Amino acid sequence: MGTITVSPSNPATSFRRRTPDFPNDSLSASTLPPRKIFVQSFAGGKLAGRPCSGAMRIRSSSERVKKAVSNNHIFSSVADVSLNQATETSKVPKGEMWSVHKFGGTCMGTAERIQKVAEIVQQDSSERKLVIVSAMSKVTDMMYNLLYKAQSRDDSYTSSLDDVFEKHLLTAKELLEEDDLERFLSELQNDISNLKTMLRAIYIAGHATESFSDFVVGHGELWSAQMLSYAIEKNGKPCCWMDTREVLIVDPISSNQVDPNYEESEKKLEKWFAQRPPETIIATGFIASTPQNIPTTLKRDGSDFSAAILGALVMARQVTIWTDVDGVFSADPRKVSEAVILRTLSYQEAWEMSYFGANVLHPRTIIPVMKYNIPIIIRNIFNLSAPGTMICQQPEKEDGEGMISESVVKAFATIDNLALVNVEGTGMAGVPGTASDIFGAVKDVGANVIMISQASSEHSICFAVPEKEVKAVSNILQSRFRQALDAGRLSQVEVVHNCSILAAVGQKMASTPGVSATLFDALAKANINVRAIAQGCSEYNITVVLMQDDCVRALRAAHSRFYLSKTTLAVGLIGPGLIGGTLLDQLRDQAAVLKESFNIDLRVMGISGTKSMALSNSGIDLMRWREHLKEKAEKANLEKFVRNVQENHFFPNTVLVDCTADSDVANHYCEWLQKGIHVITPNKKANSGPLDRYLKLRKLQRKSYTHYFYEATVGAGLPIIRTLQGLLETGDKILQIEGIFSGTLSYIFNNFKGTRSFSDVVTEAKLAGYTEPDPRDDLSGSDVARKVIILARESGLKLELSDIPVQNLVPEQLRDCASSEEFMQKLPNFDDGFSKQRNDAEVEGEVLRYVGVVDVANNEGAVELRRYAKTHPFAQLWGSDNIIAFTTQRYREQPLIVRGPGAGAEVTAGGVFSDILRWKPQSNHTIQVLLDKLRELGNSRF
Repeated sequence: MGTITVSPSNPATSFRRRTPDFPNDSLSASTLPPRKIFVQSFAGGKLAGRPCSGAMRIRSSSERVKKAVSNNHIFSSVADVSLNQATETSKVPKGEMWSVHKFGGTCMGTAERIQKVAEIVQQDSSERKLVIVSAMSKVTDMMYNLLYKAQSRDDSYTSSLDDVFEKHLLTAKELLEEDDLERFLSELQNDISNLKTMLRAIYIAGHATESFSDFVVGHGELWSAQMLSYAIEKNGKPCCWMDTREVLIVDPISSNQVDPNYEESEKKLEKWFAQRPPETIIATGFIASTPQNIPTTLKRDGSDFSAAILGALVMARQVTIWTDVDGVFSADPRKVSEAVILRTLSYQEAWEMSYFGANVLHPRTIIPVMKYNIPIIIRNIFNLSAPGTMICQQPEKEDGEGMISESVVKAFATIDNLALVNVEGTGMAGVPGTASDIFGAVKDVGANVIMISQASSEHSICFAVPEKEVKAVSNILQSRFRQALDAGRLSQVEVVHNCSILAAVGQKMASTPGVSATLFDALAKANINVRAIAQGCSEYNITVVLMQDDCVRALRAAHSRFYLSKTTLAVGLIGPGLIGGTLLDQLRDQAAVLKESFNIDLRVMGISGTKSMALSNSGIDLMRWREHLKEKAEKANLEKFVRNVQENHFFPNTVLVDCTADSDVANHYCEWLQKGIHVITPNKKANSGPLDRYLKLRKLQRKSYTHYFYEATVGAGLPIIRTLQGLLETGDKILQIEGIFSGTLSYIFNNFKGTRSFSDVVTEAKLAGYTEPDPRDDLSGSDVARKVIILARESGLKLELSDIPVQNLVPEQLRDCASSEEFMQKLPNFDDGFSKQRNDAEVEGEVLRYVGVVDVANNEGAVELRRYAKTHPFAQLWGSDNIIAFTTQRYREQPLIVRGPGAGAEVTAGGVFSDILRWKPQSNHTIQVLLDKLRELGNSRF
């Protein structure tokens, strides 16, 4: 085998790295680095053995080349093997025969991964394949670091370059064998030698031109392409690699942007392809040339752009972008765990998403393929079973698992670390050129405007810019408009720091009524304040600016409303006692029904008692919540508990359920509502406590979009509060509310008849679990008084608890007993007094009933023992039933009566459960259907 060595006169300035052995023009000492061209003897008109430099096979079509071979030796000059003279020019085949693949740095990160890429390429059955590769993972950053060190005159640039060499050396040794390894390492060592020369020059000058920098950083792609081409070729597949600086011509339009020159690129591709016609081409991503043959790049993350441009040039069937994710998500999965893979996206949707930071796409990747309607497929090289996401002109409806094809919003994206600049003043209205002056000033400082919003009154213009650029923007605006500010034509240039953008994207949003309303309702209910809004006339995008601290919660709330296959609610329960424990058991029993039949997924994120609590980031297993509370217990801390339930998970909707009777817990309700947390409770202390606190709670509830439900504070599971609110909301006027509100006292007086003693009945009620541990808590009437004051305040009366006179049934002599046991022992001593009251009522055909009364007309209330005729509805009760009579303008002659069980853990917990199901913004009809369904399934407590 003969060899020819070509040594360039000035390798340090040579940047046109062509396919190693055959440049576009004849071999030139001024354009090729030192290398050996290995040419073996012909056999049957073809080159036998390994192809030139291991990069491609050559089929001779020129008799001049054949004549140059004699006795298996090469005698001709370099010019004699010029393919410009040896090969007839032919047009590049285009169309469906081509498939384009792009592999990112992660895919090319190790020898094992490069081998996997080679296998994927070889398994593609397309007639022709064009493969675009990035530099190995982290290599581009390493190359930029080299430049920085050299320009900074940091001598360590040499050792950093050695690290680059070592990385590729080790990879090549693991990937390649024998001749292929030798040839690649020869090329690598030569390139490293040239880079050292160039970096030395940069070190001396302390400066690198843009073309020098682009030349240096582009080497990573060259080495990746070479290694992959060798890896494919060792399996006997015809292959060559392309230095895209020979083909892709771009016009720089700014320091960080270029436009493809398709006409010149097509000419270059025709010329390149005429000399290298193999079926598989490995092309370098990221790098290109200017029309003056100066090296440049497509800027950071430009390999996707390279693939799209080359795909358009050959009019490929499709472009597949291989990465390390399964596709494009409906939201950032790091922030929204329920985000789903989108099976399809339109070009417009992908365009919008890429602008707002979808990290699987280069912002300009979509443009080249749109012209020829070439689909782009995003796939995961580490999960070949995942179908990925297809980006095309008219996506079909998604019907895959976990997808919701009816969602008009396809996806959500966010941009953080922004500042909002607001320029306002009455002098702006009707003055032509104000906006031009503002944004001209912003352009002068090189700031990037992310979003613009202007009031139709022209009184203000606001726009978002990166936080790092806002100081310069503010300074120039203050300077440029100083005269207008001093004169009062502009009132201020305001800067709001620490902002984020949330964008809702979807082609179906166009002309679909209610999208904006639904989005803003979701944000409002999550207690998110929107600072600015923008929507293009295409209606593909609604953009809002909000505070960065609210961004993740806003994203989850919006995504939950539009896109989740099920609605998830994070629940924190305080007080796992009798009622709280029963509620947890009910949640456990109904979890599957709620999820499967109603798409409601209740997750209990924390359970807290007075001394200990248990927390979870994904939801406590309710099948063993008691064991979890023991095994995972930590010291109770209400602040930490609330923070975990609200913040340390992926669910935007949070409910705190207070099943205690604790005033200290109730004092936190206002704080929780202000944070956007829904509050549900049977605890009467908040609504029956100080009037000013109650009024603050109600005012806050009306102003915010958070729910505060407390149905179980009055009638356990009975719909007393909702009935009262319904009457008032429909314009009825409450005259009087009278009722038996205590299930315990109802039971006692329903059974206090005949010859039975009062103490016997109380003992029976205590043993049956109807009373509090100390029956005096029930007999004192304080619990009934709290219910009366709650109903009085709901009716519009501004009364304090002390304004309600209460008849205490505990004999005065027994009120100071040291224990409930002592009280029960002494209670029989007072049976005669109770028996006399009962007997006196019996004589008149009446019964005793302990009632609460709200007299709205006279602005008063009372709690007392009254007598009622045996024909009265209050006399017809049994067990522990409650009964409440509403006398109103509509129900003056015959009061509206609500009756049913009013005591017991089951019904009280059922009332709280019913309130939990009300948190969701749904119609009363939907709630009723849901509750009816639960009743049908055997849940009589509903």
